Amino acid sequence: MARLLLIGVLLALAFWVFSIVDCALQDATRHRGVSKPVWILIVVLLPVLGGILWFVVGRARRSKAPARRAPDDDPDFLGSIGSVRDQDERIRRLEEELAALDAEADDPRDVPPTPSASDDDAEGPAGTRGPRP
Repeated sequence: MARLLLIGVLLALAFWVFSIVDCALQDATRHRGVSKPVWILIVVLLPVLGGILWFVVGRARRSKAPARRAPDDDPDFLGSIGSVRDQDERIRRLEEELAALDAEADDPRDVPPTPSASDDDAEGPAGTRGPRP
């Protein structure tokens, strides 16, 4: 008889610990009835009964949890992107900005001056450098 009681106590303890861990690790969106901290308190204070209540009442099924979608599968997201006309207008504005940036890069003030014939560093008499006499 003592052996059965010991096995029952060990099973109840394992179930209690599993219930606490399961309740603590679930997302807050998957708790039904009351909030997550209250469920943890119920499971801790009522060891076996709290665990049973958690699995029967408090834990939401996976199928009832909100499904997450990729943005390209979500019709609300796709509707908020805008029409093709909006995208074409944005592309046109971006191309204009790029063309303006290219025009700024072609500004002659940004190009370093090229040496001219008068600035030539030809050697003068006796091997000195400087302008020609």
